[in-house]
Amino acid sequence: MVDGDELWRRKKRRAFLISQLYQWHWISSGLCLVGMILFALTGITLNHAGQIESKPKVVTREAQLPQNLIADLKSKPPAAKAPLPQGVSAWLRSEMGVNTIERDTEWSPKDVYIALPRPGGDAWLSIERDSGAVSYEVTDRGWIAYLNDLHKGRHTGKAWGWFIDLFAGVAIVFCLTGLLLLYLHANRRRATWPVVSMGLVIPALLVVLFIHR
Repeated sequence: MVDGDELWRRKKRRAFLISQLYQWHWISSGLCLVGMILFALTGITLNHAGQIESKPKVVTREAQLPQNLIADLKSKPPAAKAPLPQGVSAWLRSEMGVNTIERDTEWSPKDVYIALPRPGGDAWLSIERDSGAVSYEVTDRGWIAYLNDLHKGRHTGKAWGWFIDLFAGVAIVFCLTGLLLLYLHANRRRATWPVVSMGLVIPALLVVLFIHR
């Protein structure tokens, strides 16, 4: 037999557990709400990427490197992937708005090529080592491609990668607290576990029946 005090303590512990689960479920839902909507919508656009028409916009710019900076390019770099000289990088940033810091730089006897991939598009920059002629091209594939690349973390940088990891952790907290709340209230809702099971069985059947190696 369980005495009254023990029963009261159990009810108190259960009430505390439920209140904590509700609190963390609420906090995690608020933190990941916008992100979940974004990732859900871009999941649809990625799944139908071939059906969504996109007309890339290409912009090309030409410029001329000052004479005092051309000499820095004519000298042989210490390595094939060496970064641009500091003066050249600063000039490109101030005059053309192009940031080449921490970008892969390919040196050849004739020119220097820098790939500048970005979410939702692409870009590249080339500088002729003898003449200092600068060619810069930017391709924009539209906002849907931009959001799709955010979904995939493609060319988004470290900060966005950290955000995706943090968002995934918060989403896991949201799901686990929801699962525990389902468990605690399942006795009053008989359809709880059949519905949860459907969320596992349906995708598993689709994989087994329709996805072939």
